[in-house]
Amino acid sequence: MLFDLLVPLILAGAALWGCHRRVDVYGALAAGAGDGLKILLSIAPALIGLMTAVYMLRASGALDLAAQLLAPLLTRLGIPPEVVGLMLIRPVSGSGALGVGAELIAAYGPDSVIGRTAAVMLGSTETTFYTIAVYFGGLGITKTRYAVPAALCADMAGFLAAAWAVRVCFG
Repeated sequence: MLFDLLVPLILAGAALWGCHRRVDVYGALAAGAGDGLKILLSIAPALIGLMTAVYMLRASGALDLAAQLLAPLLTRLGIPPEVVGLMLIRPVSGSGALGVGAELIAAYGPDSVIGRTAAVMLGSTETTFYTIAVYFGGLGITKTRYAVPAALCADMAGFLAAAWAVRVCFG
């Protein structure tokens, strides 16, 4: 029951603290919401472009072709080739990656090596381009410099670590 009331209690506590400090709580809330909408408007074009590209790749069959081409390399690295679609889509789209992960789990089962690897990959990697679009776009930064290569290297390390952890923990 405490967990059901946790968020309302935190909000009420923040409002009471603001009133105690003589802060216009509603005015601060409205100003924060306005700032949030400004950020949303500045990053919306990049997010719409990313989501469109992800759905086009899935619908065109390009992800399936990439899976076939990368299968030999992934097998040598200990990564099930069936998860290549997840690996390619995860840095771009969280919802697309969840869709691919759900398809893998439905097709191979949640207790299979592929299902477990997909689940661990989803939990141990980030939607790199989405995150960069949100944070850099919100700050007005147009040159990402080393952020994209470093983030993609971190994603690859996460994919390798996920496959390794599943092999070690589940055989």
